[in-house]
Amino acid sequence: MSQKFIKSQNKNPESVAYGKYYAQAVYDSKFIETEDLADYIQSQASVKRSDIIAVLTELGEAMKHYFELGQKVHLTGIGIFKVGFSSIGVAKKEDCGAATITSRRVLFQPETERVVVGQENKNGKVKQKYVVAKTLIKDVVFEETHDNAVNAATSTASGD
Repeated sequence: MSQKFIKSQNKNPESVAYGKYYAQAVYDSKFIETEDLADYIQSQASVKRSDIIAVLTELGEAMKHYFELGQKVHLTGIGIFKVGFSSIGVAKKEDCGAATITSRRVLFQPETERVVVGQENKNGKVKQKYVVAKTLIKDVVFEETHDNAVNAATSTASGD
C-alpha cells in the first residue's frame, strides 16, 4: 500500500504560488480506530486483542495525567506529545492568566533520526551532509491517484 496523492493547482490569484501544481494528500474516509489498531497489533505480536485495547485506552488516560502535570510524553519510535495553547493578549501582567487561554491542543513532534547522505571536504575538514528523517514515515511510498478520496473498501487496518 502507499500514501495516495492528487495533483492540485493553486487557484488563489493573490498567492505567489498562483498557478503552480502541488501534490495533495488523499486520505481514506474511514478513520482507523482503537479496535483496528488492536487487531493489527494482535496479528503482529503475541498479545491478545483485549489486552491491547486495554493498554491503548489507558495510554490516553496516562497521557492526560502527565499533560496535567506539565510533562511532555515521549513514545519511542513515535514521537513527543505536549500541550499547546493560544491566549489573548492583555495590557497588564496581572490580567494574564488561565482565563485568557482561548484554545488548547496537543502538539506532536515525530521522532526523527539523522541520516548521513554524503560528505564534503571543506577547509581540510570533512563535513557530513545529512537529512533528518521522520522515523514513522521515512519509508512511506507515494502513489498518484485520480480519486479525491481513497475507497475504504480497498484498504484495511491489517494491510490487505
